[in-house]
Amino acid sequence: MYQHKMREKFIESLRAVLPIVGIVLLLSFSIAPIPPGILMTFLIGSVFLIVGMMFFSLGSELAMAPMGERLGARITRTKKLAFILPLGFLLGFMVTISEPDLQVLANQVQDIPNAVLIMTVAAGVGLFLVVALLRMLFSVALPRMLTVFYLLVFLLAAFAPESILAVAFDAGGVTTGPMTVPFIMAFGIGIAAIRSDSHAADDSFGLVALSSIGPILAVLLLGLIYQPNGADYVPTVIPEIDTSVTLGKLFLSGIPSYLSEMALALLPILVFFTVFQLVSLKLDKRLIMRIIIGAVYTYVGLVLFLTGANVGFMPAGSYLGEVLASLPYRGIIIPLGMLIGYFIVRAEPAVYVLMNQVEDITDGSIPGDVLKKSLSISVALSVGLAMIRVLTGLPVMVFLIPGYAAAIALSFFVPKIFTAIAFDSGGVASGPMTAAFLLPFAMGACSAVGGDIVTDAFGVVAMVAMTPLLTLQILGLVYRVKSKRAEALHRATAVSLQDIEDGDIIEL
Repeated sequence: MYQHKMREKFIESLRAVLPIVGIVLLLSFSIAPIPPGILMTFLIGSVFLIVGMMFFSLGSELAMAPMGERLGARITRTKKLAFILPLGFLLGFMVTISEPDLQVLANQVQDIPNAVLIMTVAAGVGLFLVVALLRMLFSVALPRMLTVFYLLVFLLAAFAPESILAVAFDAGGVTTGPMTVPFIMAFGIGIAAIRSDSHAADDSFGLVALSSIGPILAVLLLGLIYQPNGADYVPTVIPEIDTSVTLGKLFLSGIPSYLSEMALALLPILVFFTVFQLVSLKLDKRLIMRIIIGAVYTYVGLVLFLTGANVGFMPAGSYLGEVLASLPYRGIIIPLGMLIGYFIVRAEPAVYVLMNQVEDITDGSIPGDVLKKSLSISVALSVGLAMIRVLTGLPVMVFLIPGYAAAIALSFFVPKIFTAIAFDSGGVASGPMTAAFLLPFAMGACSAVGGDIVTDAFGVVAMVAMTPLLTLQILGLVYRVKSKRAEALHRATAVSLQDIEDGDIIEL
């Protein structure tokens, strides 16, 4: 039934993952030798990644998008804020707790209990999803809200402990991953669908952007309360693999934990949707069956993807970063990191969700390929800057403050939809591949040069989340200039045609 779609998603996944495999293989056989066991783990992890991305992309299209759209439209149609806002908070809270990357981040912060950190971040997302809903319902300009909230973020950052700063900004990136993005974006489209004004389509974007601010503020406040003396670094375990049996056991031991983790992740959303279906939605059986099939695909895809990323890619990323930073010409890690960043964002599952949403909402006027290339350039730039930080020990705020200031300034000059898409893209680009490969890559490099892991390596997710805000808005600025030139040319042509006399027209 879905064979054609599955073939299409499989080819898409191959194109996304194979360039990274090629780069790692080229480096491993030239300047950065990797032990055979780690290399085989990486290659098997790549297979898991490709198959997992295929199932997840198809499942998201069949289940997560329709669920989010129907819930968004139905909840908003009541026009009762007392009903809409608590449900919005509950949805944001539940989806964030189910985000697998949040567990990875929580394990790194030893001064704050995992449960406290996860609940605080989830509450931050829930609260700011409510803020995003209010913005949509009352049609408040996104740039104004971003200006106010990011001023608040940097004000709090001035008083927060230095050891928590990078973790706080990383939290804003990891909480908008493969579970959160498809659902929240579809939720926004469902809300926009019942609005009839001309700005409804533009306002359907921006939910991810505002939801990313909540975790940053929440973790900064938590840092002020707990006053951590320094978050201990939990090093990436490099597995010792001597036989094929050991290799097989490594992956088999990882799968059960992800099976239970993803089951617990999807269960609250499915229960919430089921209750709404029985009480209010009353969707037809064919659509319900499609959503059930899609949910199964999503589950299988996420289990395979996370197994491949965490078991296969994480050790390879850490080891590769350490080897490259140990070379006599260690500055080479900057251009190589940029090359890896350019291709690795294409393996983020949520990127394809955003591409499809942008093409649908804009009727193809903003092509998905343009968005993908812009994100690749953004992430390449961010990884290059992150490697400079690792080598020099520069504080993360040296890059984040001017970066966000420039992004917010641009938001007042570019078309509204580009600002919303740009700030959404920041959260989308910093997904599980960033946490499972780029962060260990930075940690391995930082360990090799003798830097402080917490202050120098953490923050790579924050950098990946920041640069798309600039590149996509610059793209919007170019688009606006070209549109104005085209309009001026059209007006000039129309005036010149009016000057032609009737006899000339007949003769022509």
